[in-house]
Parts: sequence; structure tokens; C-alpha cells
Amino acid sequence: MDPGAMTRTETLMQEVRSRIAGRALSPGDRLPSIRRFASTMGVSPSTVVEAYDRLAAEGVIRARPGSGFYVTGHHQPPLVLAELGAPRARDVDPFWVSRQSLDSEAAVLKPGCGWLPADWMPHAALRKRLRKLSHASDALLCDYGSTRGSPALRRLLIARFAEEGLDVAPDQVMLTDSGTRAIDLVCRMLLRPGDTVLVDDPCYFNFLALLRAHQVKVVGVPYTPTGPDIDAFESIVASERPRLYVTNAGLHNPTGASLSSQTAYRVLSAAAAHELTIVEDEIFADFDPSPSPSARLAVPDGLSRVIRIGSFSKTLSASVRCGYIAARADWIEGLTDLQIATGFAGPSPVATDLIAGVLAGGSYRKHMEEVRRRLVRARKDVAQRLAPLDIVPWLMPRGGYYLWCRLPEGVDSAALARRSMADGVVLAPGNVFSVSQAAAAFMRFNVAQMADKRVIAVLKDAMEKERGR
Repeated sequence: MDPGAMTRTETLMQEVRSRIAGRALSPGDRLPSIRRFASTMGVSPSTVVEAYDRLAAEGVIRARPGSGFYVTGHHQPPLVLAELGAPRARDVDPFWVSRQSLDSEAAVLKPGCGWLPADWMPHAALRKRLRKLSHASDALLCDYGSTRGSPALRRLLIARFAEEGLDVAPDQVMLTDSGTRAIDLVCRMLLRPGDTVLVDDPCYFNFLALLRAHQVKVVGVPYTPTGPDIDAFESIVASERPRLYVTNAGLHNPTGASLSSQTAYRVLSAAAAHELTIVEDEIFADFDPSPSPSARLAVPDGLSRVIRIGSFSKTLSASVRCGYIAARADWIEGLTDLQIATGFAGPSPVATDLIAGVLAGGSYRKHMEEVRRRLVRARKDVAQRLAPLDIVPWLMPRGGYYLWCRLPEGVDSAALARRSMADGVVLAPGNVFSVSQAAAAFMRFNVAQMADKRVIAVLKDAMEKERGR
């Protein structure tokens, strides 16, 4: 209907429908009072009464005598993430790399993906534990997991935290069925639609996808080789008053940078001054050959306002999903209730027993030592192979498997990714990671996934075609 042809009552009805469609009002939410809505919209209270009565007759809202009007939820359209926010080209959408990496056939090369090749993982240790699991109790194989997950695996995590100086009590740790699920639970507990969340720019692209699903305002802070641009961070925290700051610990995704102890101190100081909660994702921490507890956020903070999350998908197996959360005991209590409400139980007992067995067996440390050695060689080798194409690392990370690289002048990473995909190579273009969409000249490469010589050949061909278009 033409807005100019609407009556005042119809305009109010359309406003309510738009708020429901945009998730500003959710099922069960109370609508503004008649007098407040009348004042906001510049109409008489009687016009609001008529609009509410007509919406109630349609079943969009319902009246509760003495309480007001509430959204029923019957007419709320399904949430389509791709439609939230400004339209974006599919080749720079946060979902694009994930879909291409996860759904492509085995023959497709994946230097844009976020995991190690299968032949880098600890097969012998996993198979040994699987054999033991074949003789496990019927309960372990068939029952639900406990609400906070395996006590044995949580004890192992607590011991690992203690090694870096982070004292964590048993009631401060819970397990989830993935690291992404851990972040999702935290967002469900602490965020409401319209809240502001601060992320690094660039940052892990699935942070952006997940936050989009929670319908929050996402603000980016420029990332530097020593962490977030701290002057910009302090200014944004003071002006935007974000509810959360979501970041990586240890080795940053996608840049490979490491937080300095000085930056960590100022980040925590700003967070304390403005009641900001920090979610520290430490999923890449075990790839760091020289970790510094003072350059992490959870250790100096003591889990006061920092929530630590992580998982084992990058170091053990992406097939055996399990994540964890370490936080204040009262927050863990609330997160446990949320896990029950949305998943009924904790992660699979089979998965947690498998992971606990591998971690406790002594082979895990040797496995990670070998992986770190292989990655040193791979980072150097890939940087040398990219150099003739004028593709240069932003920095050379001290650990991990990512190189965040600047492309030659005039080459757009999204266009390059699209051309390469046509030849069976999945790349991760820069703007997938950027809130401000200021990383078109960058590409993230997974050095462990670049042994096949076809990657460089396809990349070279795609660049030549892009330059000659």
C-alpha cells in the first residue's frame, strides 16, 4: 500500500508489523503503552487504541487485561540472515566461504578454509581411543550427556588453565557441542536485539554471521600487529558503549597477529571503566609456540569480566565436536540453563570421552609440537611461493596456519575468489572478515592447505584474467 494513501490507523498498524518483521518486537514482547506510542507517533490515544484493536482482531497481538498488548508471534516471518542489514554481494558474504569449504567435493582445493588437512591430525591417538570406546558402558554410548559435560574433560581443562596461571573452580567451566555454540549461548544470555557488539576489523567471519543472527549492531575496531588499535578501542567503547567485545586470544584470525601485554592491559582497563564484557576465543592458542599469559585477557582479568571459550576442532578433530566456556560461576549457572532450554543436554558423552582420552594420554603435546614445526616450514614456503605474484604477508605470524596477505594494486580479492572457485579452488577474500568492508585488497591463506601446486597456478591465472578484464 502507498504510505501516502494510508490512514493514521493503518500507518500505526504498519509500524507495528514492521517492528515485528525486523525483530525489534519478538513473540511475547509487550507493545508500547497507548499513551507512549501516541506520543511517539504524534497521534491521539484513540487512534492507537483503534490500531491495537484491529491488530488484535488479526491475531498479530493480543490484549492482557490490566497489562497491555503483547506480540503473539503467529504472524512473524521466518528469519532470513542474508536479508538482514545492507545487501551484500554473495562472494563477500560471511556464509560464502563456509558453504564453499564445507559443501565442495573432495577434489576441490581449500586454501580458504579454516582447518588443518586430515592427514595432519592425530589419527593413531584417535583410533586408539575409539577402540576403547567400543567397549564402553551402554550408558556412555546411549545416554544423554550431563548438562555441563564430562567431569573428566572439565578437570583436564582446569589443569591446563592452571598451567598458565588461571585459577578456575569446577563450577566455572562447562562444555558445549562446539565453540560456535559456546559463543551463541553467551550471546543468548547477554545480548538483546539492537545491542552493540565490538569486534576486530578484520575478524573471524563467523563472528559476523552469528552476530547477524542475533540482530545486534556490530562495530569494528581496526586491528594492528599488537592487537586492536587501542586509542580507537578506548574511543569506541566510550562513545558506543558496546555490550560485548568478541576477539581471538593467542593468534588472531585472520591476521595471525599476537596481542601485546601493554594492549591487553589497556583493553581490560577500558572494559572495566565502561562495564564491557569480553569474549576471548582461544581456539588457536595451542598453535602459539611462545604464549604469554600477560598478553591474554582471561589470565590477568581472572574471569571477572572476560569469558573464555574454545574447542578442539582445530587441534584434534573437526568431526568430534566439543567446545567449552570458562566464566564466572553465576554466568555458568545461567548458561547451563540456556543449554538445557536450547539443547537439553551437554555435548555427546562419546565425543567428550574421546577428547579426554586423547588429551590425557600424553600424545597430544607431541602432536602439537610436530604441528607447530610443520607450520613454521609451511608459512615460510607459502610466503616464498606467493612472492612472485606480488602477494605479500601483512606480517609473518609467530604461529598458526594463516597468512593475511595484501594483493597487488588494483586486484580485488572477491573477484579473485570467484574466478578461482570456477577452477576448483576455494579462497577467503578480505571483505568476508571486515565490518567496514575495507579489506578488498587482502586475502587469508591457510598455509597447511596449499601443498598442491595447482593452488598457485590457479591463483596466478585468476590474477592475470582479473587484470586483463
